[in-house]
Amino acid sequence: MTNKAVRMHAQNDLRLDTFELPEIRDDEILVKIISDSICMSSYKAAIQGTHHKRVPDDIADHPPIIGHEFCGTIEQVGAKWADKFAPGEKFVIQPAITYHGTQMTPGYAFEYCGGDSQYAILIPEIMEQNCLLEYRAKEYFYGSLSEPLSCIIGTFHAMYHTKPGVYTHEMGIREGGNMAILAGAGPMGLGAIDYAIHCDRRPGLLVVTDINQARLDRAASIYTVEDAARHGVRLVYLNTSENAVEKLKEVSGGAGYDDVLVFAPVPAVIEQGDAILGFDGCLNFFAGPTNPKLSANFNFYDVHYSAHHLVGTSGGNTDDMREALHMIAEGKLNPAGMITHVGGLNAVAETTLNLPSVPGGKKLIYTHIAMELTAIEDFAKKGETDPMFKRLAEICQANNNLWCGEAEAYLLAHAPEI
Repeated sequence: MTNKAVRMHAQNDLRLDTFELPEIRDDEILVKIISDSICMSSYKAAIQGTHHKRVPDDIADHPPIIGHEFCGTIEQVGAKWADKFAPGEKFVIQPAITYHGTQMTPGYAFEYCGGDSQYAILIPEIMEQNCLLEYRAKEYFYGSLSEPLSCIIGTFHAMYHTKPGVYTHEMGIREGGNMAILAGAGPMGLGAIDYAIHCDRRPGLLVVTDINQARLDRAASIYTVEDAARHGVRLVYLNTSENAVEKLKEVSGGAGYDDVLVFAPVPAVIEQGDAILGFDGCLNFFAGPTNPKLSANFNFYDVHYSAHHLVGTSGGNTDDMREALHMIAEGKLNPAGMITHVGGLNAVAETTLNLPSVPGGKKLIYTHIAMELTAIEDFAKKGETDPMFKRLAEICQANNNLWCGEAEAYLLAHAPEI
């Protein structure tokens, strides 16, 4: 079948290609992709090309489809999987699979399997490792956000605390303790706020920082102080453009923080997190750096005498993703606030290659339409001359200026096909 997809041909070389998909084998599954959200990890792979640890050497001859945060429906099922999956079922995948003993992730490594595509062929390893997951929510874009949410959930589970004389750590954040999310008003930070407030193991104090007041104000309008209080969390949004450590210590009453998550790969922010840890405090470096030599100072006196410790994660596992899907289905998580831009498959290559310079949060792609990447806040302006954007603006404005299921359904029904 003829297919359109964005593929990586070389370092800094992404192209929207039209090509033929082969017939699936008995151990494969053909899927129709509806949505994919663009991840900073895809940008890192695109600019590094074959120098990236998950990108194979032969991409000039076998260009992989990029994108790994995708959701859609099953089209055709190979005979091996006919008793487990059926055409018409909605799905997401956990992309962190092992391929021939190596982590070779869909969206980085496979010629016919990736998210920025109209259709894809799921390789057997996805099913064999139980990484093809049933998706029950109505909205496709929530499914695309379940993968980044699983990374957030995984990093919360990776936090740990100790007890004197006991050598088994207590995993997870300190329930009822003090938590700070530094540089936390970006898209992944918003997901972390949502999870911290609504999961089953919540902090008593949650402080979210940024140096951009507009980003803080947007975060506060989506995840409100009042809603957090209803869940037993005292939520504080704090501008740390000046006197960051002093302000953070003051909010904690001088006690410091049990759990600190760093959402920017900036030495000053890492050191800020170290400086505000309380006794047995856990510093979680969540931000994925592009600089392999990134370093920052860490107080090792406090490591020895105050039990300060450091963790880092890179992605979530399948159980984390199942938790994300379950909480979305139950209405406990609403990650729509992570999305600030929407576009079609034609917007993927340029957006991915320039992702750090495109402001805002997550960029959501619908793979069967043609639409330039557009900020939700710009819908109304475009709506002055385009009836489709006028209606999208009205729908989003009625939904706290957030993307939503009604907007998705309208776009899929009215946007031009690619």
